[in-house]
Amino acid sequence: MPEATAQAQQLREVERRRLHCLVHRDMAVAASLHADDYELVTPGGAVLSKQDYLTGIESGELDYHVFEAASDVAVRLSGEVGIVRYQARIDIAVSGRTDRGLFWHTDFYEWRDGRWQAVWSQATRISR
Repeated sequence: MPEATAQAQQLREVERRRLHCLVHRDMAVAASLHADDYELVTPGGAVLSKQDYLTGIESGELDYHVFEAASDVAVRLSGEVGIVRYQARIDIAVSGRTDRGLFWHTDFYEWRDGRWQAVWSQATRISR
């Protein structure tokens, strides 16, 4: 289905744009790509709201040096829901402490107000 393929590619591009804006602290774009009820489950099990997450990035408390897909971005679509999953390379400073590694990253998107918005994200460290 060409339409589904085009939608999957569009969602991959939205995810790449989301990662780019988080690394470069483009807060206006970040705010538009995350739903108001967005939540991130960190590798350590903490749950961050959109406000907590984006405020942390804007303030520099969460400082991504690298956040990029390190594998193909798999996409599942069903109606107004899209899920992306991939291995991510992350290098981040959290309150000045550096953490880096490979993580499985899963994002749940919904089509809202004519655009894809991230609603849930979860990262799991890959042990090697």
